[in-house]
Amino acid sequence: MTCGNPCGHQFCWLCFLDWKRHDGASCNKFREGETPANPGEVIRKRAKNMLERYMHYYELFASNDKSREKARSDLAKMQNGLLKVISEKNWQEELNLAFIIEAWEQIIECRRVLKWTYAYGYYLPEEEPTKKQFFEYLQGEAEAGLERLHRCAENELEDYYIEGRSPSIDFLLFRSKLMSLTEVTATYFENLVTALENGLEDVDSHVASVNSKRQKKE
Repeated sequence: MTCGNPCGHQFCWLCFLDWKRHDGASCNKFREGETPANPGEVIRKRAKNMLERYMHYYELFASNDKSREKARSDLAKMQNGLLKVISEKNWQEELNLAFIIEAWEQIIECRRVLKWTYAYGYYLPEEEPTKKQFFEYLQGEAEAGLERLHRCAENELEDYYIEGRSPSIDFLLFRSKLMSLTEVTATYFENLVTALENGLEDVDSHVASVNSKRQKKE
C-alpha cells in the first residue's frame, strides 16, 4: 500500500514492512507459537493458537474483499470519465486505452479468487504438510503478482498520467508494462485455480521440480 500525499511511503498491507525490504514470501502463512510444558497451559495455548489461526485467515479474507471493492470503485471511476482525462493528456484514443480497463478487471477477479483461497487454506488439513506447502507456494506467487499489478495500475498510472508528475515517461513503455503484468498475473491465478480444482494432486511434480533445482545449485 502507499501512504497518501505528501508522505508517499510504500509498505506491505499484511505485515507493514517497508516495501523495498519486503519479499512477499511469508505473509500468507500462519505460524504457531511454541508449545508449553504445563498441561493446562497446553490447552490454553492450543485455544489461543486456534483463535489466532482463524483471525489470520479471516483478516486476509476480509482485506482482499475490501481491496476488491476498492478496485471496483476505481474501475467505475475509470469508466465514468477518468479514462477520457488520460486519453486527452496523452493524445491517445480511448479505444487504445482498453488495456487499462482490462488490468482493473483482472485485479477485481484475482482479488475475488485470492479472497476465497484463504478460506480454502483455513480448512486444508494440517496432517498434509506437503500439500499445504505447495498451496502456500502457489498462493504466494499469485498474490505477489497481483500486488505488482495492482500497484502499477493504481500508483504508476496516477503518478505518470493523471497528475502529470512525469510527462517524460514513455506512455508505450507503461502500456507494455501494465499489459505484461496483467498477463503474468492471470497465468499465476490460472495455475492456482487449476491446482485447487485438482485437489493439489500436482504436489509430487512440484516437489520433484524443487529438488531438481536444489541439486543443480549444489
